[in-house]
Amino acid sequence: MAICFDNTYAQMPDRFFERVKPASAPEARLLRVNGALAGELGIDAAWLDSPAGTAVLAGNVLPEGADPIAQAYAGHQFGGWVPQLGDGRAILLGEVLDQTGRRRDIQLKGAGRTPWSRGGDGKSPLGPVLREYVVSEAMAALGVPTTRALAALATGEKVLREDERPGGVLVRVAASHIRVGTFQYFFARDDPEALRLLGEYVIARHYPELIGVADPWMPLLEAVAKRQAKLVAGWMQLGFIHGVMNTDNMTVSGETIDFGPCAFLDTFSFGKVFSSIDRGGRYAWDQQPAIAHWNLARLAECLLPLVSGGDEDKLEGANCALSHFEEHFQEAYYRGFANKFGLRQVGGQTGLWIRTSLALLEKAQVDFTRFFTALGQAAGGDETPLRGEFGNQGDLDGWLAEWRALTDNDPDLVRMSESNPRRIPRNHRIEEAIAAAESGDLAPFRRLVDGLASPFEEDPDFVDLERSPQPNECVNRTFCGT
Repeated sequence: MAICFDNTYAQMPDRFFERVKPASAPEARLLRVNGALAGELGIDAAWLDSPAGTAVLAGNVLPEGADPIAQAYAGHQFGGWVPQLGDGRAILLGEVLDQTGRRRDIQLKGAGRTPWSRGGDGKSPLGPVLREYVVSEAMAALGVPTTRALAALATGEKVLREDERPGGVLVRVAASHIRVGTFQYFFARDDPEALRLLGEYVIARHYPELIGVADPWMPLLEAVAKRQAKLVAGWMQLGFIHGVMNTDNMTVSGETIDFGPCAFLDTFSFGKVFSSIDRGGRYAWDQQPAIAHWNLARLAECLLPLVSGGDEDKLEGANCALSHFEEHFQEAYYRGFANKFGLRQVGGQTGLWIRTSLALLEKAQVDFTRFFTALGQAAGGDETPLRGEFGNQGDLDGWLAEWRALTDNDPDLVRMSESNPRRIPRNHRIEEAIAAAESGDLAPFRRLVDGLASPFEEDPDFVDLERSPQPNECVNRTFCGT
């Protein structure tokens, strides 16, 4: 059997999902197979690359053992409550156990209508498929928990949005697709039995250390909060802005999910927003920790009906669990940025110094990623690249004096090299790759994926991917892929 499915979520009660069948795409063409990820999953990459494998990845053929479903969930979108969302263009083929025994979902995005398509066609333009492939695989290479891309396909169909675009399918792999919004779906329906079943499933799949714990719901909340705190800190240390941190886009597993209007900072700015629909800056770079906490408070509301005790005790327990988010976030954020700056110790004033350092970058309009790469070179004795990033050398000189004092002229070069990538999926490079692919040229997409596979390593073949965009290349608005 080419894919050995071992499905569990499809065994949950029927109200958790709808059984569906992927739409047929007879002209589908495989654009990229992630051979390394296929190996992790115990799937033969050569088979995936064959006509039989392509037929499965496109949704044309259901392999033995698959049990395709669309999952139910709800969510707050930009703070507004939507009681029913669900997988509108994604179909979970099934689950596999990877080579380490970890359970992973295999999902087709852009595979056609489901009961939650809300009048849409359930399809995806090719552009968002390629964007998610590039960014999710880059995130994995950068060491941030994320969903993965097993394959990208062109369907051979046209998808109508603002205009006609070529269609595509992304084969996504995730620890699971259970979201805060999944809990909200059943909480809104006053279904404590479903909440309990869902919570027990999440504990068994993602937090087995809580199996057997009496009244495990607040420990579960704190465990999810700890993972989310570390995740968001990891995003910010890379200059990543998710762009659509709705509760239906926050997984309880702690993985990054959904790469629609996301983007990476070029010039640093605390309040930078790229998403065309985030007009109020709700999901700006520096707002992401507060939004994560807000989303976790929504999860707490869903878990409270399961907690033993009186209302006051329940609220006290939830507030206690949520109060640890800030502690977990600051620990990950300060230590992560300390590593980027080469600081060996994190002290009481480290947080303030990090913020004033970032304020200098904002004032000087310095490229976030290139600054840290150049700082690593300065730590090694060559200040020329760093000085080339600054127009005002006086501001830089004053900051360098502080930095040398904090590092005792002995910055931690190992931590700097492991924390500061040379290459990130820059917005203009992604747009170039998408435009070329839509015209039939896949070379820029393939090269971008290859160049981001080892982002911390110096590679003369990909020096161009390290450069900041020229003014006419800057991408300041990104769009939802639906």
